[in-house]
Amino acid sequence: MAKSDKSGSNDRAGMAALSPFELKDELIKAAGGGVVERPANLSMLNAGRGNPNFLATIPRHGFWQLGLFAMRESERSFAYMPEGVGGFPKREGLEERFEIFARENKGVPGIAFLAGAVSYVRDQLGLNAGDFLYEMCEGILASNYPVPDRMLKLSEQIVAQYLRREMIGKHPFVGDFDIFAVEGGTAAMTYIFNTMRENFLIKPGDTIALGTPIFTPYIEIPHLNDYKLKVVNLDADVAKGWQYSKAELDKLRDPKVKAFFLVNPSNPPSVKMDDESLEYIAEIVKERPDLILLTDDVYGTFADDFVSLFALCPKNTILVYSYSKYFGATGWRLGTIATHRDNIFDQQLAALPKDQRAQLHERYESITTEPEKLKFIDRLVADSRTVALNHTAGLSTPQQVQMVLFSLFSLMDTPDAYKNALKRLIRNRKQALYREIGIALEEEDENAVDYYTILDIEYLGERRHSRELVDWIIKNTEPSELLFRLAKDARVVLLPGRGFGTQHPSGRVSLANLNESDYTQIGRAIRELMDEYIERYQKATGKKADKSK
Repeated sequence: MAKSDKSGSNDRAGMAALSPFELKDELIKAAGGGVVERPANLSMLNAGRGNPNFLATIPRHGFWQLGLFAMRESERSFAYMPEGVGGFPKREGLEERFEIFARENKGVPGIAFLAGAVSYVRDQLGLNAGDFLYEMCEGILASNYPVPDRMLKLSEQIVAQYLRREMIGKHPFVGDFDIFAVEGGTAAMTYIFNTMRENFLIKPGDTIALGTPIFTPYIEIPHLNDYKLKVVNLDADVAKGWQYSKAELDKLRDPKVKAFFLVNPSNPPSVKMDDESLEYIAEIVKERPDLILLTDDVYGTFADDFVSLFALCPKNTILVYSYSKYFGATGWRLGTIATHRDNIFDQQLAALPKDQRAQLHERYESITTEPEKLKFIDRLVADSRTVALNHTAGLSTPQQVQMVLFSLFSLMDTPDAYKNALKRLIRNRKQALYREIGIALEEEDENAVDYYTILDIEYLGERRHSRELVDWIIKNTEPSELLFRLAKDARVVLLPGRGFGTQHPSGRVSLANLNESDYTQIGRAIRELMDEYIERYQKATGKKADKSK
């Protein structure tokens, strides 16, 4: 590798305030992404993206076959018009016609899954198969506005079963919850922050807590002029497997903390919160029954026996879940917000001062004759369309259909074959990366999910080399220098851990978006760069540093 120089260092220093997702674009430029002068055989390895390079094929096949069946039903309705005009599907006899369609197309990819899904809905979930097919056909044709606007009726019940299995599991859970289907986890975050502010659940100057490291927007949004919130960080400890100490969790006991926002499993450490910590938070909630919890559990489906905070503290928790990563569906924009029907959000709305309730009455009176009874989750729906456009709210119906098919695919996969295949895939990639870096992985942490891994310079550097070397590197390099060196010299792009709230200099590696051989190459590039810094350290200090302990 070429020796480091200070050219462009001022520019790099000025990038310190950038979000890691914006800095990623600068790193890609440094790696020559899109630059035609670069030799064609020098491909860029972008491990900064969270977008997986795998996807669920079976429910997608099912989607396209359902579309063909729905089109046949549409054309059947207006068979007398040859000009390409179709009609709405007819409910009567729909189930029988689908059985004929399935027999005619036996062996076609997706057909067996669709037929099995109809049987599962009828026999296991106890829903009417004809009603289900009608909702799916009308939904995939997108011939009507979403009604109900929060989520289609049977779709909500099926997705609820999926969330129960993946987020709650065997944990005792009393009561039911409502779901709002949204355009991915990003939309969920936007809607929740906005509605909490509009409904006085959080106000400028209020204090919230963040479980860090955390997905960058949770760090950035509270500081916007829209919110102006104060933030207390609960820092997970890398030396303790990225778990939170009781001392950190005890920060939630402070009555000034109005809400706690958490990504679980974490991003970027990719570790689920252990049972002891979950139970400790549940005990704090008993002491703080007013504490609002938001748990973003997009990576929970990659974990074994995952239990969400939503399962332990259902009345206090807003659950966010996205289908993007597990099903390889970032382009579909599929997410959910779930709240227990008996929750503290509705209680806090009812207890607001008279003047604030009057303001909210005026805000929502155009959509209901009883604004005071409008549930928090339905306020999310209205606010997502600035209230005035509430009558056209809701996630597009084809998106909801694909969400339902993804959910049924998982519910029907009782051996967890798909989940186990993904776990093998990403864990083999992790092994390849660390093996080439020269760091022996310890026995696999039962809480590790491994969608990402975070290369913590202090922790890993001290394990492989010495504390003195680590201190010298930190003192003599800029925060993003190592990342730019990797990008420029090895054409490897990682994201800075700093932007996710990590305590030490680090880089986030996505284990989801490249092939195993690519992670071998990335590991080799990291090792070569570290070897160069070791040589520089030895020349500067006259001391020897072992390249490996």
